[in-house]
Amino acid sequence: MKILIINGPNLNLLGKREPTIYGNRDFDTYLGELRSRFPKVEIAYFQSNVEGEIINALHAADGTYDGIALNAGGYTHTSVAIADAIKAIGVPVVEVHISCILAREEFRHISLLAPVCKGSIMGFGLDSYRLAILSFLN
Repeated sequence: MKILIINGPNLNLLGKREPTIYGNRDFDTYLGELRSRFPKVEIAYFQSNVEGEIINALHAADGTYDGIALNAGGYTHTSVAIADAIKAIGVPVVEVHISCILAREEFRHISLLAPVCKGSIMGFGLDSYRLAILSFLN
């Protein structure tokens, strides 16, 4: 099984950015832990702060990966273009959020991506990514 994790804007700052919300672990360290935990799963990773690059990564994943765990960050609430890209590909996508977006500012309560994703996982910290991978394995 091949899974692609895509992280959007500001997630390159995990471990430094708002540790009370996002924790103090960087994603590269956590990615190594995920790969160790799922040795039979090929886990690829892509991060960009640029909306178009995320769309390109989604397009390129079609036919290559069995699933995508997508944390689109702030684009979750604003990007019709990313939602359209998810709809256009044949790879199932699970929306992932480290924090519980429903417990945060009101503008974060709306996800433009959720209606076109296989499911949404939020509020479990970095463990949300592990749960997304499990959803593809089950």
